Amino acid sequence: MARARRIGANRGMSTNPKPGITARLARFAATADAARFPDSARAIVRCSLLDWAACGLAGTAEPVAGIVRDVVAADGGVAQARAFGLAQPLPARAAALVNGTTSHALDYDDTHFDYIGHPSVAIFPAALAMAERLDAGGAAFLDAALVGLETACRVGRWLGMSHYQQGFHQTATSGSFGAAAACARLLGLDAGRTAHALGIAATRAAGLKSQFGTMGKPWHAGTAAANGVEAALLAAAGFVSRPDALECEQGFADTHAGAGGDADAVLHGLGEVFRFERVQYKVHACCHGTHAALEALATLRAAHAVRPEAVERITLTVHPRWLRVCNLEQPRTGLEAKFSYRLTASMAIAGLDTGALDTYTDAACARADLVALRDRVRVATDESLPDTAARVVLQLKDGREFTQAHDLDAEIPLAVQQAKLQTKAAALVGPERAQRMWTVVQGVGTLSARDLAAELVGG
Repeated sequence: MARARRIGANRGMSTNPKPGITARLARFAATADAARFPDSARAIVRCSLLDWAACGLAGTAEPVAGIVRDVVAADGGVAQARAFGLAQPLPARAAALVNGTTSHALDYDDTHFDYIGHPSVAIFPAALAMAERLDAGGAAFLDAALVGLETACRVGRWLGMSHYQQGFHQTATSGSFGAAAACARLLGLDAGRTAHALGIAATRAAGLKSQFGTMGKPWHAGTAAANGVEAALLAAAGFVSRPDALECEQGFADTHAGAGGDADAVLHGLGEVFRFERVQYKVHACCHGTHAALEALATLRAAHAVRPEAVERITLTVHPRWLRVCNLEQPRTGLEAKFSYRLTASMAIAGLDTGALDTYTDAACARADLVALRDRVRVATDESLPDTAARVVLQLKDGREFTQAHDLDAEIPLAVQQAKLQTKAAALVGPERAQRMWTVVQGVGTLSARDLAAELVGG
């Protein structure tokens, strides 16, 4: 760590870059006082760590996880960090790639609506791999992960919805910046070197929404994590990049349809107020864009004892930007089903468990009763709705009509969130393993990163 600090002080461009958004985020990553991080933010990070690890362990058997794991393992290399599904540790960058891809393989991990991306699957794999490589403590890992998660949220918010609407997947793009910030902090890089790490990430970050419904989407999380490890290591070695790469002419925002909003507003409270605390956890094993509608449908079904054969029409109203994300009208595969308002709605009304992984199958897409119900679902849009909300109108054949709205952004007490996540983890990895993981996560500060990885990533 001391060597990295000397490199940052003596090599490359100035260690006091201009105070644009890149430099300000770099200073945050390098100098933020962890003692001032609120306990509420740490509590949410622990929740996300449990959720991430459970999703990763459960995703190990997914085909995309096996393909990436086999390709990376065949390369070999220095044993530095653990990877889901492998007994032999991998180089840190390779472990980050495997763990990011694997933990997003089920598309069941957390989401942040500041930028409609999945933060944990990009940041935790990078931070944990780097922490293992450095033999850092669990407390240092947790602080670095929180810095990276917050960086991803702030970058995503600054880039704005124009970036997402253009077709970029922010898990891959904003996630790369967050992963780089987390790894730079673990390496002890100063603000100047960290700005170079962010600059390197800027020219590496990529990921297209057109890959949704394919193996490309979970791979985005893996590439973001690997980008972060690589960028930070290169910066530590003296690699020089643009230290203003986010905001400069022909920089990331300029070339990737980023709005480049008011940096003062976007960065307000940085280091003391953590927007990551607004993270959303999935209780349905499908695209988070469908969840508000599914919650509203669950309320209606329970309140009115709705039977599928009694349904005349279901109208789901959402923000129009979701139409290019999760509105596959006639999904053919289980993976495509996770991105279909119409099919997930029919599953919910039919009483299928939308929180169960085995609900989303190719056979379900072809099931006659679900297809018939699917074809009675209409998707409408309303620009006044938040990204987190949906409105459902249920019309029955007997003429009755019911309306229900739901907003995922409604505050949920921490104890309720923890209980839901423990239940979810138990369903994914078994009650005994889930309880052990929760105990480990609660005591993360007393463990080394290597012991933490052995418990959360190891078989």
